[in-house]
Order: sequence, then C-alpha cells, then structure tokens
Amino acid sequence: MRPSRGMGDMESSKMPTAKTIKRKDKPQDVRVYSEGNWIKDAVKKPGALRTQLGVKGEKKIPAKTLAKATKVPGKLGQRARLAQTFAKMRKK
Repeated sequence: MRPSRGMGDMESSKMPTAKTIKRKDKPQDVRVYSEGNWIKDAVKKPGALRTQLGVKGEKKIPAKTLAKATKVPGKLGQRARLAQTFAKMRKK
C-alpha cells in the first residue's frame, strides 16, 4: 500500500497483506487463501446442484443444462457457476 500525500511513511506492521482477509461480522475469523483450502469450504451442501437440476443417480450433469443454469439468479446460478469453475480446474 502506497502512502498518500501527507500520510508520511507507514510501518510495515500496519501494511495489509494481500493474502489475509478479515470478516467484518467476525473480526477474529481470519482466512488465508494462499493455502488452497478454500475449495474444501466452498461446497457447503454436496449434491444440492444435482438435486435442483433433477439429474438422478451418478450421471454427469449435461454441459448444456449447466450452462443454462448459470444464467439463473440465486443459489442455483451460484452453484452452477461454481461447478463450471471446478470443471475448468480439473486436470484432464
């Protein structure tokens, strides 16, 4: 963080780090996203997207259905967009 005019020099202890995020509602809850554990906490209800889309069993969710669901507002859209992000991250 660069000091603005008139602020003077800032101590390094006062400088915010890019990897640490503090929540406003719970200041004691500090998460560091550089560890790569955000994926573990990202999916709170496994299988909820499959249930909402009506895909039964262990079948894959069709790409067209997933693409259509990403345009829907609300939780369904959020889950579909996250599923697309995870699909991009998967090693082929």
